Amino acid sequence: MQDSIPKLTLGWREWVALPDLGLPAIKAKVDSGAKTSVLHAYHTEQYQVDGVDIVMFLIHPIQKNYDFHVECHAPIIDHREVSDSGGHKEMRFIIESNILIGNASWPIELSLTNRDTMRFRMLLGRRAMENRVIIEPAVSYLNGKLYPRKLYQL
Repeated sequence: MQDSIPKLTLGWREWVALPDLGLPAIKAKVDSGAKTSVLHAYHTEQYQVDGVDIVMFLIHPIQKNYDFHVECHAPIIDHREVSDSGGHKEMRFIIESNILIGNASWPIELSLTNRDTMRFRMLLGRRAMENRVIIEPAVSYLNGKLYPRKLYQL
């Protein structure tokens, strides 16, 4: 049975926005091998507001730029043990944010971990793409280019 909803076609990497987190542009690797989407985060701190657990974290949203960071805040929806590609297990904060790719937007879950040594600040995992996208692995940026230096006013 085929869905009647048209699917968004993604290349192997795409520019995305996470407006709920104040991130108008971040380069994401489309990774169908990853179950959960992952977002770069460092200096994480948990706190509460009216009984709700919140995480504050910093992110370097621009690849190779370690001088610029954005402070983000999001409700914690879970703590999960997540295995990285090397099989190392780590407890991570899980948050939810709307993702914007081209003109399409929907809520996704993100695990937070330090990705300073990784090429991409974000991985878009298969749970976030289920029933929504088709991946065209030979191409990049099918949904437009975002200009982070302009959007972050650098």
